[in-house]
Amino acid sequence: MSTTPKTMKCVLATAAGKTELTTVPIPQIKKGHVLVKVKAAGICHTDKIVIGGYGAFPVIPGHEIAGVVVEVGEDVHNFKVGDHVGAGFYGGCCNSCSKCDENAWIECSENKGLGFQLNGGYAEYCLAPAKALSQIPKNIDLHEASPLFCAGVTVFNSFRNQNIKVGSRVAVQGLGGLGHLAVQFCKKMGYHVSVLSSGASKEKLARELGADEYYNTSNENWGDNVKEFGGFKCIMVTAPLASAIPNLLNALGTNGKLLLLAVTDPIPVNPYQLFTGNKSIVGFSSGDSRDATDTINFYNLHNIKTMYEKVPLEKAIESLDNIGQARFRYVISFDD
Repeated sequence: MSTTPKTMKCVLATAAGKTELTTVPIPQIKKGHVLVKVKAAGICHTDKIVIGGYGAFPVIPGHEIAGVVVEVGEDVHNFKVGDHVGAGFYGGCCNSCSKCDENAWIECSENKGLGFQLNGGYAEYCLAPAKALSQIPKNIDLHEASPLFCAGVTVFNSFRNQNIKVGSRVAVQGLGGLGHLAVQFCKKMGYHVSVLSSGASKEKLARELGADEYYNTSNENWGDNVKEFGGFKCIMVTAPLASAIPNLLNALGTNGKLLLLAVTDPIPVNPYQLFTGNKSIVGFSSGDSRDATDTINFYNLHNIKTMYEKVPLEKAIESLDNIGQARFRYVISFDD
């Protein structure tokens, strides 16, 4: 630790709606923890929710963290100095409650999320519980890897748990930070993938990412073409647009699932839409460190690519406020 400075720059959320760029002491190593020199931190819409009042203030936001291990605490045996690691919302569990018994680690009440209750990645260093971390292969650029710890694991882990028959027609609504990864993951898993997006401007990109079809949802009759093949078995909703939900439900086939992965306003649902065709609406909450490891490994094996724009720490909050303009993820860069 002799070469490690005493203080670090960070964005600190001091109270609901209030942030400041400041300097704080670098956290001291603790038992069961790892000190990570942050190299990249993805900017997620959920960070805005944390800053808006959901966080345990004061807190450093950021739950898409990628960096290099600089120190390991007592009882940490699976990480060493120099390892490339990442972490997301999951911060650890008790391994003894009913939710842990059901293997739902991320739902454990003891889970204190990085960037939520624990200090996260909008900082030069992050002290993380070892159980929250996943190894990142060194052939993956850390800026490319950081969004995988929320956007990536959310789309990969949620979809693989829906038990959709391989080869089925599925759709991704929205082509932003989550959507551009969802298209690639679903295609590499062996599905017939469509993209649903407003306007025609993203069709070329959608097909470059692997989409088989593109539906411009600005056209009132887009759903008529879907009915010709019986509807989608799953639609992944990655853009928070509540008004789109009724038409998306109509585009589901028999036993189809509407998989909600983005925060929306309350959604309008006519129960008859669910009764007809045995359809369902499903929510899914990201994944734990095991799921993140699976996501990273699948990503690496299948040559999937994150599309991102680097921003400095000083522009983190400005970029969060303008997150809809990112192509397709803003990533805070701590390049030396």
